[in-house]
Amino acid sequence: MSDLKVLKKREEIDSKDKWKVEKIFKSDEEWEAAFKNLQEEAPKLKEFEGKLNNSENIKVFLDKYVDLGVKAETIYVYAHLKCDEDTSNSKYQAMMNKVDAYMAEYASYTAYFVPEILSLDEEEVKNIINNTEDLKLYKFMFEDILKEKPHILSKSEEELLASVSDCLEAPSSIHNMLTNADMKFGDIVDEDGEKVELTEGNYSGFIKSKDRNVRKEAFKTLFNRYKELENTLATTLSSSIKNFNFGAKIRKYNSALEASLKPNDIPVEVYKNAVKTIDDNLKSLHRYVSLKKKLLGLDEMHMYDLYVPVIEIPKEHIEFDKAVDMVIEGLNPLGEEYLNIFKSGVEDGWIDIYQNKGKRGGAYSWGGYKTMPYVLLNYNYELNDVSTLAHEMGHSIHSYYSRKEQPYIYAGYTLFCAEVASTTNEALLINYLINKENDKRKRLYLINQELEQIRTTVFRQLMFAEFELFTHETLEKGTPLTAEDYNKAWHDLNVKYFGPDMIVDDEIDIEWARIPHFYSDFYVYQYATGYAAASAFAKAILEGKEGAVDKYITFLKSGGSDYPIEILKKAGVDMTTSQPLEATIERFNELLDMLDKEIN
Repeated sequence: MSDLKVLKKREEIDSKDKWKVEKIFKSDEEWEAAFKNLQEEAPKLKEFEGKLNNSENIKVFLDKYVDLGVKAETIYVYAHLKCDEDTSNSKYQAMMNKVDAYMAEYASYTAYFVPEILSLDEEEVKNIINNTEDLKLYKFMFEDILKEKPHILSKSEEELLASVSDCLEAPSSIHNMLTNADMKFGDIVDEDGEKVELTEGNYSGFIKSKDRNVRKEAFKTLFNRYKELENTLATTLSSSIKNFNFGAKIRKYNSALEASLKPNDIPVEVYKNAVKTIDDNLKSLHRYVSLKKKLLGLDEMHMYDLYVPVIEIPKEHIEFDKAVDMVIEGLNPLGEEYLNIFKSGVEDGWIDIYQNKGKRGGAYSWGGYKTMPYVLLNYNYELNDVSTLAHEMGHSIHSYYSRKEQPYIYAGYTLFCAEVASTTNEALLINYLINKENDKRKRLYLINQELEQIRTTVFRQLMFAEFELFTHETLEKGTPLTAEDYNKAWHDLNVKYFGPDMIVDDEIDIEWARIPHFYSDFYVYQYATGYAAASAFAKAILEGKEGAVDKYITFLKSGGSDYPIEILKKAGVDMTTSQPLEATIERFNELLDMLDKEIN
């Protein structure tokens, strides 16, 4: 076996290629001392219970809450980062387990805060905040708490609900265990003619296979197994949706959709308009299917042909330093300040670059209010890794700006905004790579990469969103849904979305049963809205619109200081209109024109 295939141990990785976690704590002993100090100090937060009825006590409590919150977060982050460096290291496993267990106890010390504020007269709370200079900073936080007052139940009812929360999570847990642990799919024959076991984990590789028989067999084998359990899976999903609807009803929301969106002040129309806008533009997806069919040279386009790349290019070996240069060139339109933060992040030890034995897989950006943003990569010298670097640094620079500009309580940002910065970076990078590429095959490959990203992140997620809306509204009316009903709804959506050039195979009808996101109510639409917001930012920046970069940086600095719709609106992206999503579809059409031109 060559050296390249042998994963290095953690200690064999060059220190310049590792993140600098020692900037949080110089040693594990220092961490232990900080943890011990937190355990001694944190119980003091309980002393304020029953006393949050005047400005002085609220101020002292919040100062303590912030001070200890920052310390607890820092301790938590360090233990997790150290464990992720090598998950087989028992010392760091123990540290992580210890702090994880403690955080549940820590949360109990402040659990009374929101109920106690809500028990006060609303005008009294507003007067305390508005008339106390030191508390004006917390105005948005308190307004956000008070907004939920009509939906908070009595103390005994809240306790009762909390005590059955595990039971209400049962459908999701059952689906998870059934599809990930108990279901077995049997064997298929791979590209080399060898029998291999099909799993949820390797299915995504087989469905992209160049060998049509392999992807067809994987497709039919996987979905036929789901079909065998369709009645169980339909009952599980219906139970989960009924739980969401029950929660919305007892909390006096008009619908489960409103219950999901209102806490972040997102109008229900944002969701419904996104679904309508995509429905009005499905001809663009139909055109993509038609072009893909032509590029693949197929007489018939089936559902199992959807994921296969239209073109293969030789794998390019890209050293990490070259990847950094490529991303910097791609992000050049964001200006000197942004690029300097990016460069200093690379040089100052934000990034843990390479794989090593035991290192956590995948990639993420993380950190605490008083730490650097940290980026975990498993860099493998491929073009996809360059895109991952741009994506994760997008998150990190968003966090950097938010923590620098906002107080601790507003430094975090909501899921609705979370993917915007990372996706904007990816959009700028791929635009740069397409425009500078002279090799026809590679250009075709890059164009298809971006088309696939829009298809899977925008069209597919909003198809999911449309299905969710149908299922929740049907069950809200008291109409039951059987496996047959779910199958028909899913089949009809696929026919509508993919158009006349796609043969919608019967096996796809059960695909709804495979998607775990349906157990997190009205979650997936945010992938599409996040992508749309990022597209709108990238378009304005690339077109050199006046103030576009400044508005975008303002968005990055906003953290969670307002509701996500307002934060984006102030930065020039109004998600209550169809414009951002239409800008994404415009880009999709632009890429289709490029693809058409390349093949004709």
